[in-house]
Amino acid sequence: MRVAGLGFRANAPLAALKDALARAGGGPLDALATAEAKAEAPVLRALAAELGLPVLAQWPAALRAQTTATHSSRIAARYGTGSLAEAAALAGAGPGARLIGPRAISADRTATAAIAERNPT
Repeated sequence: MRVAGLGFRANAPLAALKDALARAGGGPLDALATAEAKAEAPVLRALAAELGLPVLAQWPAALRAQTTATHSSRIAARYGTGSLAEAAALAGAGPGARLIGPRAISADRTATAAIAERNPT
């Protein structure tokens, strides 16, 4: 399973989410994931519809349980994890998932993305 985790500001345009996703490595995905509070955002729903992917809403406890490669003080204060994109990707991919790299930031700095993989057992 391959899941892209996304973090984004309320004013992030669709192009920023696409840019962050491309910078994170893109490729074939099974789902998108983000914090439960952001899962219904129109910009994320537009990306999911364009890619034909489900959005996996991650509850705060699932995000806090993840060990991330990067750390943002702002995100830690808000979500209890170092990177929303990384934590959402890991939580969405499930137990035993690993990041393929650290989060990537869109050129306009309004979105981040990270991709996690989990091999089926």
